[in-house]
Amino acid sequence: MKIIKLPILCVGLLLCSGSAFSVDESVKIEPKTEILAQGLDHPWSVTFIADNEMLVTELSGKLRRVSDGLLNPAPIDGVPEVLFAGQGGLSEVLADPNFADNGLIYLSFSAPDTDQPKLNRLNVIQARLKGNVLVDHKTIFQSDPPRRTAAHYGARLAFLADGTLLITSGDGFNYREQAQALDNHFGKILRINTDGSIPQDNPFTTTPNALPDIWSYGHRNLQGLVVADDGTVYEHEHGPQGGDELNLVLPGKNYGWPAITYGVDYSGAMISPFTEHPGMEQPLKYWDPSMAPSGMTLYRGEMFPHWQGDLFISALVPGDVRRLAMEDNQVVEEEILFTEFGRIRNIASAPNGSLILLTDGKDGKLIRVSAKN
Repeated sequence: MKIIKLPILCVGLLLCSGSAFSVDESVKIEPKTEILAQGLDHPWSVTFIADNEMLVTELSGKLRRVSDGLLNPAPIDGVPEVLFAGQGGLSEVLADPNFADNGLIYLSFSAPDTDQPKLNRLNVIQARLKGNVLVDHKTIFQSDPPRRTAAHYGARLAFLADGTLLITSGDGFNYREQAQALDNHFGKILRINTDGSIPQDNPFTTTPNALPDIWSYGHRNLQGLVVADDGTVYEHEHGPQGGDELNLVLPGKNYGWPAITYGVDYSGAMISPFTEHPGMEQPLKYWDPSMAPSGMTLYRGEMFPHWQGDLFISALVPGDVRRLAMEDNQVVEEEILFTEFGRIRNIASAPNGSLILLTDGKDGKLIRVSAKN
């Protein structure tokens, strides 16, 4: 395991004095890993619907069920057709907070535009899981305008404590300047009610020409989204070449892309000469070179007490998990874990305190991280 000690960060990423974060060595518990399933086709997201039962999306369009550590060979029926191209496909699956009573789940996916088949959108639906079939489909979000590209969808979902739903919508790669405008969904976090209606207290509901579902803007390709118990929203996103970011997200704020960035274009060309600007938020942390953050969870379990309150970020390049120790919403330590599996697409917390990893690609694996006996 590689541990990187970081100085405590102040606002604007200025360094300030402070002691390094430390944990009581006596409470540390060593993890072990085991492969629960393999042969998954580009697994992307996982959600728990019971203590020992989870749903896993395959980007190619299938929704799979894993019960008591065993993968059901039969995919769940009733999943909508998706555009599986580039970075698009069946992305996030999220169980409703009251799933045990209502059986509702939410899916995000890319799909051709119904009126212009050469264009596509990011869609979010609500559906009910009945046996091994999804029924009662309802589209609750479609990104606007449609796009030509099949990249940078974002597509992460998370619930706030008030029951509203956050949706990350990426900049579409070729539409990055639109992340600074409020009349479109490129490079935004959206907030909606679960029936698709707009909360009246969203920050831009009275702003002329602004889309009322926008909650924050100035993002690139948002791949991690976590809501802490106190309501704090953490988000991470891919930078271009360098400049991957971890952000603390507040409603109505501008996170700068592409006007400010810590990265450069893939050609090496400058995107912006600025890394900060008045009225634009600074990241809690950025990575240069990129590590391609892909998923995120906040550890609340009891299996690893020394990890409680830490953020875990899965990474694609070269492939590992980053444990970030947090103090007062600042990153004070980074530890690199689980480097043996290659590209890791997502990480999730299980009800029993273990962690679940999804590896990337055509032969994706579902891996459980639990405490050594």
